[in-house]
Amino acid sequence: MSFEEEILLLVKAKSPLIYVVSSEEERVEYVIRKLVFSKLKRVIYTWDFINGFTPTILNEAYKRNPFEALSKIRNIYSQVASLIIFKDFSSFFSDLSISRELKNFTPFLRTQPKTLLFIHSENVIPKELTDKFVFIEFSLPKLEEIEKELGRLIERLDQPVNNEVFDLLVNSCRGLPLEKIRHLIAKAMASNKKLNFSTVDYILEEKRQTISRTEILEFWQSSQQINDIGGLEGLKSWLNKRKLHFSEAARNYGLPVPKGILLVGVQGTGKSMIAKAIANDWLLPLLRLDSGRLFGGLVGESERRIREMIEIAESLSPCVLWIDEIEKSLSNSSQFGDSGTTSRVISTLLTWLAEKKSFVFVVATANSIESLQLELIRKGRFDEIFFLDLPTKNERKKIFEVHLRQVRTESWGYYDTNELSRLTPYFSGAEIQQLIIEAMYQAFSEGRDFKTQDILNEIDRCVPLAKLHQEAIQRLQSWARSGRIRLGSLDTTQLNEI
Repeated sequence: MSFEEEILLLVKAKSPLIYVVSSEEERVEYVIRKLVFSKLKRVIYTWDFINGFTPTILNEAYKRNPFEALSKIRNIYSQVASLIIFKDFSSFFSDLSISRELKNFTPFLRTQPKTLLFIHSENVIPKELTDKFVFIEFSLPKLEEIEKELGRLIERLDQPVNNEVFDLLVNSCRGLPLEKIRHLIAKAMASNKKLNFSTVDYILEEKRQTISRTEILEFWQSSQQINDIGGLEGLKSWLNKRKLHFSEAARNYGLPVPKGILLVGVQGTGKSMIAKAIANDWLLPLLRLDSGRLFGGLVGESERRIREMIEIAESLSPCVLWIDEIEKSLSNSSQFGDSGTTSRVISTLLTWLAEKKSFVFVVATANSIESLQLELIRKGRFDEIFFLDLPTKNERKKIFEVHLRQVRTESWGYYDTNELSRLTPYFSGAEIQQLIIEAMYQAFSEGRDFKTQDILNEIDRCVPLAKLHQEAIQRLQSWARSGRIRLGSLDTTQLNEI
């Protein structure tokens, strides 16, 4: 049911007190006035702390006087159907005189065609008044509203943009109020004199500032590209197909919004890098959930935090939500003595993963799947679960080439990547990068450029994690290759058997 339909139903049902949760006061009033004009045929009054009633009712006594303003409602003509919108009332509900007046007032309102509607960005109603109100959430602009508003702004500014830029702007503006969108477009025009791909940066920066004011999520900026990741061609191909979801053609085709992926695998195989690369490649803000911050010491704090995390992520959609090492906090082993807090937090997260409609693409990573709850890894929570194994010889060659190209743009081809990849069968991508870094340190200390032999020397010195935890990694590889999970790599020329 839409907001308009719900308001219409509540007014017709003679609900006396309606509380709208929204930070877009102006937009809420516009929608209600439009609805009243077309469907309800009621007189609208508004009250705010500075101006009192509009239109003015009798005298100035109702400015800066919320109690008198409430009392005045009794004297509005009973035969005239009316809807009174109250603003700036959030600080007064805890006042005993206001609270008592509202309780006394409710039966009276049911006998007359009057409805009181309060607007505020948060629910601040005290418990003793909760049962007197009907609460409605006024959602942020829908995709169609954003498209319409951007189209209007582009036409007014006489700044035509191509379809690709327009689609990016629309998706980037998701989760922002219309007033904020207008401000950001004006800011981009003042800076660049035109709308293009750089306009998206202004929008993402606004979202970053919103996230920085929270304690649960972190905003990550990354320069990682999908092509910076060696190997994992199966996973890359899967992601490239989902990237097409942004186009209007994909929506018209009926493609569902992608939910996300769970990446399981050996440490250092690029799971975190994938999350960063997805956000950068899709031009979306990357939010990192510190799952350790979800659990607070106060009763009910953890449940509140998981709900807050969900609200923030959805309000900033489209975005990528990165949950790193999810098994450490949402594991199968319950935390004894927490009175079921962990179970409730996990239940809330699982329900959201299965039922979310907003474009929050979740990238969860785990080093071990044994400790994860079965409900988390079943189909429906994520679109797919990928296993990231140690790289094959061909993939190691690509990884060496990627990292060497980054540090020696002109001369990377002089390094013997065939020999290097042959001698590193147990090394992860992260360990290969570290080999190059250590070789560079050694050569720099000797006042020369590093060579292939320097990397070979580091290979002899280094003991990779796969050898230190051989049995555990073998079990994980055997489980993944049993067909229970999708492999991130398409290269089967040399499966790593440890």
